[in-house]
Amino acid sequence: MPDFREEKNKTGAVPAENISGQDYERMKHLTELLNRASEAYYNKDTEIMSNLEYDRLYDELSALETRTGIVLAGSPTVHVGYTAAEELPKERHASPMLSLDKTKDRYALQDWLNGREGLLSWKLDGLTVVLTYEAGTLRKAVTRGNGEIGEVITDNARVFKNLPLRIPCRETIVLRGEAVIRYSDFEQINAELEAEAAAAGDFADIGYKNPRNLCSGSVRQLNNQITARRRVRFYAFSLVQAGDLDFDNSRQRQMEFLKEQGFETVEYVRVTPSDVADKIGEFEARIAQNDIPSDGLVLTLDDIAYGESLGTTAKFPRNSIAFKWADEIKETVLTEVEWSASRTGLINPVAIFDPVELEGTTVKRASVHNISIVKALKLGIGDRITVYKANMIIPQIAENLTGSGTLAIPSECPVCGQPTMIRRDKDTEVLVCTNPDCAAKKIKSFSLFVSRSAMNIDGLSEMTLEKLIAAGLIHTYADIYHLDAHRDVIEEMEGFGKRSCDRLLDAIEKSRETTLPRVLCAVGIPGIGISGARILCSHFGSDLNRIREADAEELSGVEGIGPVLAQNVYDYFRQPAAAAQFDALIGELHIEADVKEDKPQILAGKTFVITGKVEHFPNRDALKALIVSLGGKAAGSVSAKTDYLINNDVTSNSSKNKKARELGIAILSEEDFLAMIGERNG
Repeated sequence: MPDFREEKNKTGAVPAENISGQDYERMKHLTELLNRASEAYYNKDTEIMSNLEYDRLYDELSALETRTGIVLAGSPTVHVGYTAAEELPKERHASPMLSLDKTKDRYALQDWLNGREGLLSWKLDGLTVVLTYEAGTLRKAVTRGNGEIGEVITDNARVFKNLPLRIPCRETIVLRGEAVIRYSDFEQINAELEAEAAAAGDFADIGYKNPRNLCSGSVRQLNNQITARRRVRFYAFSLVQAGDLDFDNSRQRQMEFLKEQGFETVEYVRVTPSDVADKIGEFEARIAQNDIPSDGLVLTLDDIAYGESLGTTAKFPRNSIAFKWADEIKETVLTEVEWSASRTGLINPVAIFDPVELEGTTVKRASVHNISIVKALKLGIGDRITVYKANMIIPQIAENLTGSGTLAIPSECPVCGQPTMIRRDKDTEVLVCTNPDCAAKKIKSFSLFVSRSAMNIDGLSEMTLEKLIAAGLIHTYADIYHLDAHRDVIEEMEGFGKRSCDRLLDAIEKSRETTLPRVLCAVGIPGIGISGARILCSHFGSDLNRIREADAEELSGVEGIGPVLAQNVYDYFRQPAAAAQFDALIGELHIEADVKEDKPQILAGKTFVITGKVEHFPNRDALKALIVSLGGKAAGSVSAKTDYLINNDVTSNSSKNKKARELGIAILSEEDFLAMIGERNG
């Protein structure tokens, strides 16, 4: 072992003579392990350990540093956040952005307030961003980075859904807040990405494990069009600078000022020493219903001058403190690990254990995420484990008390029976099915095929498709139109009977009468949804042969398609397997003749964006189809190329309305649009 007494810590101090070699080696190990976990979490958007495990190891390292008086170079207790990515410009913060000290004792906060009042708010779980406004205009946005140097993401911040680009105040103001993706938006984004991936035949892991990881990757994009699609929101939590403005020495007044400027702020309440514990309980009762990711609370002194007079430690400011709920941990027995195959090809382990009561609900399952965590926990059937709810919501395994390490990793896919393999993905080991024709991988593509925008087959849910595929009744799209030959098998399936089988077969028969755009959307040409399919059919006059025979250059000349989608269409029809499946499908269908060519192209050269609910059309796709049929283009986001924004709530302050007003783009109601094309009077 090297002579550790000769190694200096970050401050240049030599370790104390009485530190043991065991303590020193443990500190080195913890520093390396925690930094690796932070790198994975913040820079690679993946996880190699649970939050609970990270906090436990961090506290152990912090205790060792306190006891020994030594802090090794690179310790995570003195480095805050992540290292700025190389691809984005970097900028040093005017003053270091420190992390917060924390406690899990709500009654300790009574003493911490020291007879004064404070603001109690959610501690949001996203990415901290610093904004600078000059003369009322957003000039700069910088991430927290490592606390001293952050990444400049100004263009990305401009497309945050709820961020004002201009504010009434003309002073130079600097504020901090959290960029987050709400749980509801996260679920919708993942559903959309899965549908797109299925349509593209892409079964790689899309990698969005939680809103925080997705937000981190979205905010730090080089292309802010991607950021815009991710529905990132910003919630202000502190005002750093505001010229000579007077706020009566009150943090609450600062927050009210930020609201007056058009910012959404983190939700907060004013508290006193006597009611702070009760107010924490009120927040706690709402965790399950909170749509914004949070990992605790923050308590800040309302008295600005007093708080600043307290100064800071080397790591934390003294005017604020974080509160984290003490996790309720229960001991149980691991009875099974269920290996769940997904359309991405990943086979994910799910722990099944004897039921326990956690945070008021019965819990008996917890995702283990990947093979790396299985190995780290040394899992085995019959092991005694402890479980908890991360952020009081998501069940997780905290610790394996037995650590037998006897769990067998399946060598065959639980769905298709073909070989599996362990693959390394972003420094994490995952189990994958090697069979490209695994039925689990086909489910999402078939889901797209039967969806409303595609073949619109009522009754073919994803669950039903799973049953039909598992029974070997569906291998290709055309097989769906021969299910009547298997009526006896379907009627015997769980959840089916004669009547439900009849309804399903009737819906399939009805879908034979369709249009070419629906078919092109249904077969999963990468990137071609219903809008792209309509654009192609409008350009080529719904002549399938012309579309199939066109080369990539001709296809890329279609406005709204572009070179990437053009290449996808060209490649699809030149893949023998795809072309054969397409031909078999076409033989089952009756394609309606195009009747739209004669429509006057009165919207030629005009680009429309549609937002909000529609009233005169069944859905927004139907309105888009009309626009395309009249020669116009339907885009997804407002830009300088947009001519009109259609929104029935013309006066709303939605992000699209705000952007349209800033760019001088006309905002139309449906009535206005219909009058424009001559289908309404007035």
